[in-house]
Amino acid sequence: MACCGVSGDGDVAPDHGPVPSHRVAAVQPPCYAPPAGDPTGPDNMEASPVASGSTNQSGGQLAERYANALYSQAEDTAALDQTVSEMDSLGRLIDQSPDFRRLLDSPLIDVTQARAAASAVLSQEGFSKLVQDFVGVIANNRRLGALRGIVAAFASLVAQKRGVVVATVVSAHPLTTVQREQLRARMIEAGYGSVNIQDSVDPSLLGGLVVRIGARLYDTSLKSRLQRLQYAMKGAA
Repeated sequence: MACCGVSGDGDVAPDHGPVPSHRVAAVQPPCYAPPAGDPTGPDNMEASPVASGSTNQSGGQLAERYANALYSQAEDTAALDQTVSEMDSLGRLIDQSPDFRRLLDSPLIDVTQARAAASAVLSQEGFSKLVQDFVGVIANNRRLGALRGIVAAFASLVAQKRGVVVATVVSAHPLTTVQREQLRARMIEAGYGSVNIQDSVDPSLLGGLVVRIGARLYDTSLKSRLQRLQYAMKGAA
């Protein structure tokens, strides 16, 4: 499998020899390229176009490979702390911007247009060149639909490296900064120590939260409460 370098404009360049000095240092395999056999790899893009986010392998496995590549690149360039902060901001941007989510999820937008549009948004929001190039590679590989999962996988990897407990929180509406800190404080009081909250939005919950910490699941959503009430009413009938 050919590895890839990231050029100044974020394009993927198959590795046919030494990478020119004006390009960002390439991450060694698996780099940012999809795993071997991926039909959306650079060598097969024209022969086998695939909708954004689709894959023959586990989405979690794919996200972890991209997350590991970004972590290595950020660590090698002494930009890890900044990248961690920016990826957290990127996750919130995806959750809070319906227009940006539509861009990521649309299979109808041309790859070049999708990359340019995503780059324009990230540039306007002040993201670093490293993160912009990374998202550009994901766009080239027709994986923008998987970007939110990649962001979550990166956060999990960082937490694992730093010995932090990861709490996945799904709410009906975006959490405010105050709500996030209150939730973090409650978890610390419960004995979870240092906690990294990965929050996302699911309007179908109607209200409340669904919190997963390891194998433990805490579901206080209004949707679940209504379902339990419905079951109780059926049992009483």
